[in-house]
Amino acid sequence: RGISSNQRPKRPLTAYLRFVIDNRPAFREKNPEVSNLELIKKLAGAWKELPASQKQVYEEARKTDWKRYGEQMAAYKAQLTPAQAAALKEERRKQLAKRRSIRAKRELNLLGKPKRARSGFNIFLSENFQESEGISPVAKLKKLFDTWQKLSTSQKQPYLQLAEDDKVRYENEMKSWEAKMIELGREDLVRSKKQRLKKKPAGTAKQAETAKVSSGGNKAKLKKSEE
Repeated sequence: RGISSNQRPKRPLTAYLRFVIDNRPAFREKNPEVSNLELIKKLAGAWKELPASQKQVYEEARKTDWKRYGEQMAAYKAQLTPAQAAALKEERRKQLAKRRSIRAKRELNLLGKPKRARSGFNIFLSENFQESEGISPVAKLKKLFDTWQKLSTSQKQPYLQLAEDDKVRYENEMKSWEAKMIELGREDLVRSKKQRLKKKPAGTAKQAETAKVSSGGNKAKLKKSEE
């Protein structure tokens, strides 16, 4: 109690980040028309071409701050009780897990992973969300959810059929995408066989089951005729 990870001493900046902070205003003034991404690219290029003697200035500043950081961390940890240390460790673990999750999603987007199949309710929601103007997004969601719950089976059927079609689309796109990932050496992004079977479209799963039963019946008939 009374201790937060926000009070934890901040890690020192790298030499490169110090260079960026020092030079970004001047680069922005010289290149007012470029985007932030282009500006960062220019700064990165300038850092690569910077003489070693000038880079050393930033590196020495980092080393000085790193030494100070070590002293501050020792003082910070010394004031913690075992319970506080455990609580902060768990808080830190959750923060890192969240960052890893965000990075993973960003990477999948860059690699062009297909969007997940939508449910019938999701499709209904996207078609009707804009109609409810003048109320908050949360109120819109609640209103549309209540409306969806009151729809009859026949009224829901068009949306449910679109959802089934979207499942087929998703599975087909995923097969192509996973094949591409295997070619790129990213087997870690490919679903396991168990996951693929679990997410197989209902129609495909039903056909497979029917074929299995039919196959079993044919084997039984063949065995009986042989006898």
